[in-house]
Amino acid sequence: MGGRFQTPAGRTALGGVLAAGSLAVLWLACLSPTGQVGLTAVAGLFPVAAVLAAGRWAAVLCWAAASVLGLLVLPGKGVALLFLVFFGIYPVVKSRLEIQKNRGLEWLGKLAHFNLSFTIIWLGAGSLLLETFPAWLTKSLPLLYGAGNVVFVAYDIALSRLIGVMAARLRRR
Repeated sequence: MGGRFQTPAGRTALGGVLAAGSLAVLWLACLSPTGQVGLTAVAGLFPVAAVLAAGRWAAVLCWAAASVLGLLVLPGKGVALLFLVFFGIYPVVKSRLEIQKNRGLEWLGKLAHFNLSFTIIWLGAGSLLLETFPAWLTKSLPLLYGAGNVVFVAYDIALSRLIGVMAARLRRR
């Protein structure tokens, strides 16, 4: 952690600035007709930076502020909910789960978090992201969950590699 982010005021300031960055990217996601999920995932990199620079509480602040403001001001509430339920909070969950010594429990926790988030999004926010669900989607939920888990594992591995690069760059500063 950098010296200026050691104090509560520094961590709070960093969380607020990074929340503004998340919110700006979420706004772009609302404008994008095809890149909503990808840009929402990019907005989730701001809490990653908060975890690395100032710890989990700065990341929680970043996530909470961007989520609440997103629900209030963004034109696309589905994007705000996707950030709130998964992409914004996952860096905090990931950092907590990865301190486990047991890799099996770590992955069990990660997959449980993903599947719970996916279910919440499917039941609560799905209609905000898609106008109408295609009939084949509602009839193929096991396939959808299976594919979702495969994509999630790939996302987690890629995110871990990106975090490694970000952490190395922060250490060099």
